[in-house]
Amino acid sequence: MAVNLLGNSDADARVILNVGGQRFETLKSTLKKLPATRLSKLTEQLSYYDPILNEYFFDRHPGVFSQILNYYRTGKLHYPLNVCGPLFEDELSYWGLQREDVEPCCWMTYTKHRSTQETLSILDSLELDTVRSSRQEVIKKFGWDDNYEYVQGRLPKYKKMMMIIWQIFEEPRSSTIAKVVTVISIFFVLVSILSFVLQTLSMFRITEIDFVDVYINATATDRTPTLNRQQVHPIFDIIEWICNCWFIFEIIIRFIVSPNKKEFCKLTLNIIDFLATFWFTFTWILTKLNVNDNEALDLLSTIRIMRLFKLFNHHPGLKVIITSMKFSSSVLWLLIFFVLIAVAVFASLIYYAERMTTKHPDENMFKSIPDALWFNMITMSTIGYGDLYPKTMLGMLIGAVATVAGVLIIDLPMPIIVETFANFYTHLRARSKLPKTRRKIGHAETTVKKRTPISAVDNGQNLKLLGPATKSLMFGSKTILNNNMMSSMA
Repeated sequence: MAVNLLGNSDADARVILNVGGQRFETLKSTLKKLPATRLSKLTEQLSYYDPILNEYFFDRHPGVFSQILNYYRTGKLHYPLNVCGPLFEDELSYWGLQREDVEPCCWMTYTKHRSTQETLSILDSLELDTVRSSRQEVIKKFGWDDNYEYVQGRLPKYKKMMMIIWQIFEEPRSSTIAKVVTVISIFFVLVSILSFVLQTLSMFRITEIDFVDVYINATATDRTPTLNRQQVHPIFDIIEWICNCWFIFEIIIRFIVSPNKKEFCKLTLNIIDFLATFWFTFTWILTKLNVNDNEALDLLSTIRIMRLFKLFNHHPGLKVIITSMKFSSSVLWLLIFFVLIAVAVFASLIYYAERMTTKHPDENMFKSIPDALWFNMITMSTIGYGDLYPKTMLGMLIGAVATVAGVLIIDLPMPIIVETFANFYTHLRARSKLPKTRRKIGHAETTVKKRTPISAVDNGQNLKLLGPATKSLMFGSKTILNNNMMSSMA
């Protein structure tokens, strides 16, 4: 680069920026368009100014800088598609720009990384890829990291045993013993539910028959069998007791070794496990006391089916489904709200339409608006049991419109929920393929020394740093400059 030593206005108005090895040249007036930014405060006293090459060097991303420099020129900041969002934000922060300056045409593409970061943070909180926590992580969960005994390296044996048992029951993939305990737990859950289902079959029930003496005539009687009640086969009681003994043992051990007893009691799965175990014991006592004739008690026994949700702790994909539903809760509530409004509107319309146009009141199937609500609910959800249906032309027309409206209302938000699940599951699959340990790059401790120009006072010491080509170029330029000055003076 030829340097004009006369310092005319054209040279003073230009500035050369070396960003990541790529040189950019612009006008100083261009950089003054955005005050209070890094480029608007360039002076030759800065450490990254090179007086020999007459340029400013920045060890930053040159591709992003091309868009930033274009922002100074045109006043429009566009997002480059070949860089990641966090990198672009870091570059904007370094150059003193605001992320809100990004143009609307690039805003959706630019903000996509934020949803990705939010998804990754949610997956991190679920700890789906955690196989075995380190000793320091477990101690931190128990709150023993500031304990004097731990600092001194003399952790009691009972605390060590609590840590080991906690990992066995709470981290299914942490060891071989933990995997065995997990298989046993899943086995008892499935056996308990299978037993609860099979005992409702008539082939597994024992019928108690009482014989009653019936008088045939004044002198003769006959023993007639009468159905008393049905009881479950005793083998199911044995199976239930074996399964619930395991459940009682498991929940007690997990409660004892839990780092936080209060949080343990708040977990939904633990509450379900406790209620199912308690209700089994309670109903068994009532059965032995012959007071278990209430169907409501049998209905509450179905809570043991909820133990199936314990399987969600052992499969990452099931956790992702629940997380996707929680993440899409706002869309789901909006869907339910619109469905209820549509059901109420069409129920009122079809009720009065059938009531006004039916010739014989006995032919009207919609005796009340709740009947119409039931019809519209199963119609808009495209189930259609056929127990209720309109018989008039106007009622059929309203029913057809309700069907189309139900399909549109229910199907339109579904892609949002599906996209949410696909986003979570795709990142989960990608994370499973990442290496467990990655190289960490530390900050380099370098001392930046400002380069000084060659002057007549250095006695030629700095000339040793330059090559022969640079020397000939410098002295040749100096000779031409002297000749031009002498000719102008003449």
